[in-house]
Formats: sequence, structure tokens, C-alpha cells
Amino acid sequence: MKSKSILSVKNLKISFPSGKEENIAVDGVSFQLRKGEILGIVGESGSGKSLTSLSILGLTPPSGKLESTEIIFDDLDIRTKLNDLNEKEFRKIRGNRISMIFQEPSSSLNPVYTCGNQVREMFTTHKKISRKEAKKRTLELFEKVNLFNSEKIYHSYPHEISGGQMQRVMIAMAMACQPAILLADEPTTALDVTIQKNILELMDEMRKEMGTSIIFISHDLGVIAEIADRVLVMYKGKIVEEGTIEEIFVRPQHPYTKGLLACRPRLDVKLNVLPTIEDFMAENESEGGERKFRSVGEALILNAETKGELIQKRMDTIKGGPLIRIKKLKKYYPIKSGVFGKIKGFLKAVDSVSFDIYPGETIGLVGESGCGKTTLGKTILKLVDSTDGTVMYDGKVINHLSEGQLRPMRKDIQIIFQDPYSSLNPKHRIGYTILEPMKIHGILKNDKERKERVYELLEKVNLKPEHFERYPHQFSGGQRQRISIARALALNPKFIVCDESVSALDVSIQAQVLNLLNQLKKEFNFTYLFISHDLSVIKFIADRILVMKDGKLVEVGYSDALFERPKHEYTRQLINAIPKSDPEDIYKIQMRKKTTETR
Repeated sequence: MKSKSILSVKNLKISFPSGKEENIAVDGVSFQLRKGEILGIVGESGSGKSLTSLSILGLTPPSGKLESTEIIFDDLDIRTKLNDLNEKEFRKIRGNRISMIFQEPSSSLNPVYTCGNQVREMFTTHKKISRKEAKKRTLELFEKVNLFNSEKIYHSYPHEISGGQMQRVMIAMAMACQPAILLADEPTTALDVTIQKNILELMDEMRKEMGTSIIFISHDLGVIAEIADRVLVMYKGKIVEEGTIEEIFVRPQHPYTKGLLACRPRLDVKLNVLPTIEDFMAENESEGGERKFRSVGEALILNAETKGELIQKRMDTIKGGPLIRIKKLKKYYPIKSGVFGKIKGFLKAVDSVSFDIYPGETIGLVGESGCGKTTLGKTILKLVDSTDGTVMYDGKVINHLSEGQLRPMRKDIQIIFQDPYSSLNPKHRIGYTILEPMKIHGILKNDKERKERVYELLEKVNLKPEHFERYPHQFSGGQRQRISIARALALNPKFIVCDESVSALDVSIQAQVLNLLNQLKKEFNFTYLFISHDLSVIKFIADRILVMKDGKLVEVGYSDALFERPKHEYTRQLINAIPKSDPEDIYKIQMRKKTTETR
């Protein structure tokens, strides 16, 4: 028997006027949220999923036009039409009866107030209790969301805690008033898999204990499979498919849904190329256009890498000596105390790490936030000075060279950062950003030849020559990451460090960027150190994997062997925390849910 609906959205339409034209962002969306249900809304950036959730709370951007809509909230036997409320009336509902967890906690939490004050305010505003009682409840909530040392977190400012801790503070804030509905907008994007798993479990517990109904928004169908009961798939402002988890994952109907399922890196099969959304979508649907793939299974079978191909790749890689050789590399940070900054100990970010990287090889470096993987990558490139040990590049020790001695070698070793927006100068056109390193290193004769080379590079990363004159803010996240790749390619490097370079991208854009990196590797024989917290991404792109914990390497192995037979307990924990989305795992997840709900 279906439970009663607590939220009903009918014919939601949001448009943004632009001159004489009208851009429709959400186009006639209708759905219901049942009591105690977790409804997943999935789609790429720009599909309209976040705008849909914001409209429920009356937070549609001022430039947006909300029309022909009815949003009904059935709470405590009171039927409220949300889209008729004024701002004062909405304030009584926001945070109290309907709460929201935003995607980026660092921009959602107020930087000038402590975490404790921000959660405590929820109690004092909506529950009208004393500050002392509000603090007590806040500390209890922090313990509930696994924020250990709750007193310390209470007095900490947002910038003083980690991303996972900030997300837990946001969840505590959302739970404070035991809301009837929780809107969670990409709450686990870019988090470690273990932290992500904890947060998903916390939200499920919240649903069970408080009877909270949850709308969980994500671009990752693997995460949706772990937590949701039903799924809405959004594409270009419309709902293109709706169904139970089993229906969507085992028997998807719409080509877009099939594309989303297929483009996520797999754990059960090694692929040569990741399928993309475009492989499933016909160019001219109304004219019976052709699709490359008709089913997820077809896409996986035709892209699967054989055992023979895998063995041949390994043999080709290890023919010569290593390009990079790391020996007992250390990076320690002093821990100081007192007025005079007396050193009382050391934080061992990288602790006696040794490994080799062969020409043409992709080494995957994986581990949770704070394990030292990014510090290791920067120390190899001498963006951070090492404490001890050696870094050898092409037979030469480079970590003891001065900046002047190292400068000629900089063009051979490049880095692609996690956040392309912060690594691109917002005041410079992207053509100049790509051209400038070539000018510094004296590559090609003049700016005319360099400009031609930039045009070639833009086309190489699937951008257009006319993009030369545009600024970074005029591009999407995936396009900005391509610009960063083009800038790295401009110097014809031999070795590239990719530091979490796809972690914040939609799975469909992520697939395109990963395919591009592999394609460029084959074409130019690049060598990669690929740093990520996502093991499914690492398995797809890496030849060998290094697992890092607390500054040390705890396991090293070929990607297929490491996943099939992990030796270290920490590696097993990371693998077990990855959201699963193949049919067998879907059945297990659904059976587990049914078992726990009938107890």
C-alpha cells in the first residue's frame, strides 16, 4: 500500500527571459513525494534538478519566472500552497518543516560564525528554547552525525574543519528541527567514498527515526541506487523517465537514462573507452536518427578490454627503465605551540614513500582526504619542498635543484588541478592562458605560430578556435577542465600529474575527460600520475594503483588484481564503500532495505 503524498508538484515551469527570447530551464515537471520516502532526482548540470528543489522553498533566482505551477505541502494535516506564500510566511517553513542541504557547504555556511552558533540558531529561531538548551541539543546532534570531539567542532569556524565535517554540520543543521521534508542537493559530490557512505547512512537513519521524506539530487546514479526508493531522470528541464530503483537500473527505457548508467566507470569490467551520453542519443530523434548503442550491456561488451590487451599493454610499458623514480620521499610539517612557536612534533604528510613510474604508464594514487596524496604529487613536481628522500626524473635527481636549475625542465612535467576555475586567471582570455607558457619557454618562433598551435590544441580537446577570445567564466566546468588540459599540452610534456581533475564533474562529462586523457596518452605517449579519491575512476584509467593512508603507501598493485584480491584492510574498506550499480548489487540493496523495513 502506497503511503500518503506529503508534497505534490504540478506542471512546474521556470524560465529566464533573455531579450526577446525566453530560456526554459524547467519545463512542465510534475511529481509527488510520499511520506517517509527517499525520491532520487538524477541528471546532468543544467537539467533543471537543482532549480526544481529551490522552487519548493521559494528560492528561485530573482531573474527566474515561475509560472503555471502548483506546489502543495501536506504537513500536520495542513494543506499549504507553497508558491502562494510571501517571504515572511516562507521563513516559518524553511529550516523548520522543510530543510535543505546544499552541494557546497563551504559557501553555504557563514564564515564569520562558529559551526555551533549556526546550528544553535536553528533551535533558538524555530523552537524558542534557551541558548543553554539549544547548545546541549546542538552537541547531541554533532555526536549523532559522527562529529566526534563535538565541543571542539562547536567552537570551530567552517574554514577550520574538513569538507566532510562541514557537510556533517550542514546535515546537523538540517536535522535540528526534525523537518517533514529534506532537500539534499548533491550532498556527497567530491567527498571521499567512505565519508559519502557514512552520510548516506546518516540520511537513511534520519528518514527511519524521524519519518522525514527526502528528495536526493545527484548526477551519479550509483549514489542514487544506494539510497533512493524511486527515481526521476531529468534531461533538458523535463522528466524523461520515472520508476523504482529496479526499473531504472535493470530495465531503463529512455536512451538518456541508458547513457547515464553506461558512462559511469565500472568495477566489474575493464573498459577501453567509457561510453558517453552521445553514444545513446540520436542526433535527429524525430527523423529516426541512428544511435551507436541500444543498451547498456551492448556498450559494455563492445568497449571491454580483453585479458590479452591488458597483458600486452603491461609488456609494452615496462620495456625500458622508469621515467620517475621516488626513493624514501618525505614531507614533514612542524607542529608549533606557544608564543615563540616551539616545535612540539611533526605532521608526516608523506612518510618514506618509494615507487617507480614507467614511460607511457598511468599510475593511480588513491586515498581519503588528508592521506597525503596531493602533497606527494606537489612534492614530486617540487611545488612543495621535500624534507628528505629523492625524486629522479629521467635519471636526474630534481628535488634538490634550485628553481633556476629546474625551470628548463618545467615544460616536461605539468599538472592539471582539481578546480580549473581557480587555476585559470579570470582576467585573461583562454587563448592567452594557453599561449603564455609557450612564450615563456621559447616554444615556436613567434606569437603567430603559437596562436596557430593554440587553435590546434583547442580542437584537440574538443573546443573550437573561436573560443580563443573568451574568458573562463564563459565556459562550463567540463570545458574549463579541457582548457587546463590544453594548457598542459602546450609545452609538449612527458609527465603530467592529474590532481583530482575529474572529481567535481558530472559523470557524463567525467567520461569525456577520462577518454580524452587516454586518447592523448596513446597519441603522445604521456606518462600520468592520476590522483583521486574515487576508486572506480582509478580502476578505469590506471595501469597500476598506489593506495595511500596516513602518509604511507599501504598497497601497490595492478588495477585488476588489486580489486579482485585486495591485501590491505584499508583497501578493502575503500572498495566496499564504492556505490554499486550493476543489477546483482541492485537486487541486494533492495532486499536489504525490505529486510530492515519489516523488522
